[in-house]
Amino acid sequence: MPKQLASSYEAMATGSPGLLTRAYYRIKPFIPRRLRWALRRSRARSIVRGCHGTWPIDVTSATPPAHWPGWPQGNEFAFVITHDVESRSGVSKARDLAQLEVALGLRSSFNFIPEGPYDDPAELRAWLEARGFEIGVHDLNHDGRLYGSRHGFRQKAGRINRYLKDWGAVGFRSGFMLRQLDWIHDLKVAYDASTFDTDPFEPQPEGSGTIFPFLVEADGDEPGYVELPYTLPQDSTLFLLLGEETVAIWKQKLDWIARQGGLALVNIHPDYMDFSGKRTSSCYPHLLVKELFEHLCSRYRGKFWNPLAKDLACWFRQHAVPLPAADDPAC
Repeated sequence: MPKQLASSYEAMATGSPGLLTRAYYRIKPFIPRRLRWALRRSRARSIVRGCHGTWPIDVTSATPPAHWPGWPQGNEFAFVITHDVESRSGVSKARDLAQLEVALGLRSSFNFIPEGPYDDPAELRAWLEARGFEIGVHDLNHDGRLYGSRHGFRQKAGRINRYLKDWGAVGFRSGFMLRQLDWIHDLKVAYDASTFDTDPFEPQPEGSGTIFPFLVEADGDEPGYVELPYTLPQDSTLFLLLGEETVAIWKQKLDWIARQGGLALVNIHPDYMDFSGKRTSSCYPHLLVKELFEHLCSRYRGKFWNPLAKDLACWFRQHAVPLPAADDPAC
């Protein structure tokens, strides 16, 4: 494990959300959404000034894992698409987003909240799976309290595991990218996707420091799980928080990852997309996502691998770590 990744992993594995973060998520429901975003946008400007040289690209994150075999079939890099569906609006737009990807020959993973602001969209899940998409579990309640205490997490983990089993899912992502990687061993997952290489705008801004997957090992004979960090900025960060009007940053980062032979993993929220092409304070035109995907497919045709997240985790387990694939629920 590269030195930077080792130190980053130690912080992510043992460090839970701080007291101020936990306090914020307790009062968050009482703060008007417009005020929350105004405060975040104001703070983001100072963050951008302070992270020059480490965001959106941290050049030190390009070191491959030890004994890296390269991507399958000679592909130069991997491109993985994930979606966190966080509202009824997001549920209603998921089909449109999936059809956009189908038209370009792409597939992705849709992560749904089991006990959140909408009922389990069982029909939508079935529709997506029938078309080759993956279903994942996104937190439990998406209220920022998942990691409030070790005891509480164990109790919630039991409920999350029931949803994983019922949905046939093997992937997980925490709400707000909060995490304590050692605790996630309580979940019956093949992979987690709650980390990032570099993202100073998140409540826990410590990044993994790598644009490659890595194994989070467990004690004893347990197989551990694969961590898939997202490496392209989130759509909400670019278009809602920073007010970007183009996909220039996405393209810049994607092109850099392609040159490094890494994993380009993006998290896109259908909730924030407007399929009529309009832009508001809470939505951006879907054509921005389409432009990113068309750039990928035209510039890198025949040079990238677009697996589902679960298939990437299975491949990584089989080819990049010395553990039998049979121990992995994704394989």
